[in-house]
Amino acid sequence: MLFDEARARALLTLACAAAALPDPAGARLIALGENAVFDLGDPAVVAKVGRGPELTERAARELTVARWLAGEGIPVVRPAGNLPELPVDAAGHPVTFWHRLDPAVRTARPADLGPLLRALHRLPAPPVPLPRRDLLSGVERWLRAAEGHIDPADADFLRRRRDGFGAALAELTPHLAPGVIHGDALPRNVHLGPDGPVLLDLETVSDDLREHDLVVLALSHDRYGVPAADYRAFTDAYGWDVREWAGCAVLRGARETASASWVAQQVPGNAAALAEFRRRVTSLREGDTTVRWHAF
Repeated sequence: MLFDEARARALLTLACAAAALPDPAGARLIALGENAVFDLGDPAVVAKVGRGPELTERAARELTVARWLAGEGIPVVRPAGNLPELPVDAAGHPVTFWHRLDPAVRTARPADLGPLLRALHRLPAPPVPLPRRDLLSGVERWLRAAEGHIDPADADFLRRRRDGFGAALAELTPHLAPGVIHGDALPRNVHLGPDGPVLLDLETVSDDLREHDLVVLALSHDRYGVPAADYRAFTDAYGWDVREWAGCAVLRGARETASASWVAQQVPGNAAALAEFRRRVTSLREGDTTVRWHAF
């Protein structure tokens, strides 16, 4: 079934009823990707509606990880109080509820992310088991969601890249000691409120190579136009540039493959997503690293 705003709102209504929250008819859609994210307005709660039942385990882990990181002194978004501690099941879709943050004082920049990652990477082993950061695990799911809407040859191309980079990832020798990582370390996942930066979207927090968190900004510099000065501010704030590492190209290629595949799930009914998917795949086919990708 198509996961669009209308479907997500219907699921949100079911979840709010199960959690004894008011009818969310006036909820504001904040984002629509792996999750549909809504600001409920009153109460001051944000809801995340998962795209499918396969995200239930991850949603539950995100709630647990948020509580643990907050206890370790990492400024993170917090689960909403007096609401279910586990995801609410809405027709098979996981729905979680979060404390709404105060309005941002400005948009977060790469330099705001660096110190958060440095603090996160210094944490000891977590009290709960965390998965590896398997960048490529979602490729098949994302491509299947777009069947009939994308060229099968493009899907097969991305599958071959997935397999090749998956094998190469297993052979990497890290420069940093592995451990807790965010998994999707972008400035858009930082909220800069009146009390400072807060780390958001904890669903990909993992136990893996720390370099995963650093290659994201390197790729953003190359593909999404993050200025060189902003990238330098990030590496200065963190204390190291992942591009100095011999394994950077492999990790970057794996993330490009995942990023191109991720857009596919947005393609049904969305012409802009189809254009962006084709842009990304064509640039990968041609090996053209100068093609700028559009954030989606």
